[in-house]
This record gives sequence, structure tokens and C-alpha cells, in this order.
Amino acid sequence: MTIDSVPDTTFEIKVPATSANIGPGFDSLGLAFSLYLSLHNPTLCAVFDRSVTLEYTDPQNNQGLPLRPSQNLITKTAWYVLRCHGYLAFPRFVAITVTNPIPLSRGLGSSGAAVVAGVLLANEVAGLNLPKDRLLDFALAIERHPDNVSAALLGGFVASYLRDDDTASNTKALEGPFQPNDKINSHTDAFAPSAVAPRMPPSQVSRHVSLPWSAGIRAITVIPQFQLSTAKARAVLPQTYSRADLVYNLQRLAVLTHALGQSSPDAKLIHEAMSDRSHQPYRADLVPGLQVLLTTMVPDTTPGLLGACLSGAGPTVLILANDHFEAIAQKACTIFAEYNVATKSLILDVIQDGSTCKPCSATQ
Repeated sequence: MTIDSVPDTTFEIKVPATSANIGPGFDSLGLAFSLYLSLHNPTLCAVFDRSVTLEYTDPQNNQGLPLRPSQNLITKTAWYVLRCHGYLAFPRFVAITVTNPIPLSRGLGSSGAAVVAGVLLANEVAGLNLPKDRLLDFALAIERHPDNVSAALLGGFVASYLRDDDTASNTKALEGPFQPNDKINSHTDAFAPSAVAPRMPPSQVSRHVSLPWSAGIRAITVIPQFQLSTAKARAVLPQTYSRADLVYNLQRLAVLTHALGQSSPDAKLIHEAMSDRSHQPYRADLVPGLQVLLTTMVPDTTPGLLGACLSGAGPTVLILANDHFEAIAQKACTIFAEYNVATKSLILDVIQDGSTCKPCSATQ
């Protein structure tokens, strides 16, 4: 693609927060929520400049995230996609403003959202016009968890799997594309023109299917005010499982995927079907109060509640409900407070549209 053919428009990219696992659906089910990471490119540059800058509108909520494009996951992912398509620099100047209310390392898909945003950024600035399935291939080349990534890109309630057995994040794909230039400023990098283009990811890295979702079911996310890395949460899991535990999860997974799509949700059925033996029992000690919440907050004693589980690897708890949302959120926060765990809660809708990239008004 020539420079003249590169789109020169401003845009806004929105990527939803997600929850993975949803009880027994370990590494296979994902939900997209009405809480968005957004990238805004509000300025057109009159002088041709092929650098990229990055800033966050609320640095307090995003502490620890690097602002250098060579280190930030969003821009590193974008550059990976651009390199795969033969670009030796960003096609044009991009000044990115990031608004990110998705809590970091809380089990709400913050890293998956950043990767999807980076893929969409590259697709937009270079005018690649990649279809969604191909965008998903590039995202999964970096973030090897299709439950979060598929839900973030596609929206809704999604079941997915990788077509190979490698679930390790492919951080090597992001190595070596940058040459920092401190003379520009602390938030700008120049890209190394000699960087060797990485290998294109294969097509159809994963398979996915969108599942029906009952319109009246909303998500209550109860978010402890401490971080829990996915690596730490994975480290406590066993290497093998008994046949009994495997059958237990498979039976409930089969029922749950249908129960959540019924027009009149069966609270007791959903609550039982959201039980899990693959990860939650092993992670309970990492989230004080979790086990008490899961055993005491049941439909018989908590009107409106359908089911509860860890959101992703935690520590956030996902509660599905179809009424009395505020009361349920308060009850869950009170349980955590008894274990000296500060929390906040968000009541969110399950959104069907997924990630978007739309033109917006610009300043010169």
C-alpha cells in the first residue's frame, strides 16, 4: 500500500471488558460487557510524521502501564500487525488518547482488550480492511486465550477453542520491533527500519460460536481492590484432574450454555450449572471471602440472583442476575468486607456488538 492510499481520518476504537470461564466453562466461555477501553485519535497532523504518541486520560486508574509505544501492549500489538504486512513504520502520525476504565489484573480481560485494540489500531491506520476472523487470528497470535479475545472482538456470549494445544502467550512476536529515540520525547518512539517482518499467523487459529443470551440477565461485577496476575492464579491449578471432576464440569457446561439463553431463566438450574471443579476450588485461597460468597449467595436467599463465579482468573466475582441488582451487589460487597477486602461493584449489560472502530470529528 502506498502512503497516499493510507486513510487520513480520525477515529475511535472501543473494546469491551470481558469475563472468561463463567463457572464450568474454563478457558472456553466468554462474555462481553458494557465497559469499554477506548482509543481516540483526535488530531490530524499537517506535517507528515510517522511516529506514534500515547497518553491515558486517567493515569491514576492505569498505574504501571508504560507510555512508551515500544513498551505499551496496545502499540506493540499494532506494530506487530503492521510488520506482518510489510510496514517499516507507522503509515502516518498517530496521537492516541486512551480511556481505560477496565481494572487491571482483576479478571475482566484488560490485557485481551489491549491486544484487540492494538490489532484494530493497525487495521485502521494502514487501511488493511481485515475481516473479523483475520483480526482474531492476529489477536490470538499474542493473547492465547480465545475466551476473552473472542468475546472482546465479537461481543455477546461466546464459546471458543484454539485449534492447537499451545495456550502460552506469544510474547516473542512482540520482541525487537522498536528503536527508542529519547530525543523525541518520553512518550514517542521511532521504529527500527531494519526490523525483520515476523511470520504471519495462520488462518483460523481458533473456532468460535456465539451463544444465545437471555435479554433480562445482567452482570454484577464485584471487584476487590487488589490485583491478581493470571500467572499466579494459574500456578495453583493442578496438572491433572480426576474423571469425576471432568464429568462434573462437562455436564454443567452443556446445561449452562442453554440455560443462559432461555427467555425465562431458571435461577436454581443456572446456579447449579455454574458450579465448577476445574479452577475455583484451587483459587479460593487467593480471594478471601470467595468461598463464603459462593456458598451463601443462592437464589433461595438472594432474590434476583441466578449464579456466581470467579470472573476469569479473579479476583473479581461475576454475579448473574435478572432483578434486585443493587441489593445483590451490596450483599456481595458486605461479605468481602467481613474478610477485610475492599471492593467496588459495577452493574453491566452483556453487549452483543463487540469491538468497534468508527470515524469521529477531528481537530487540526
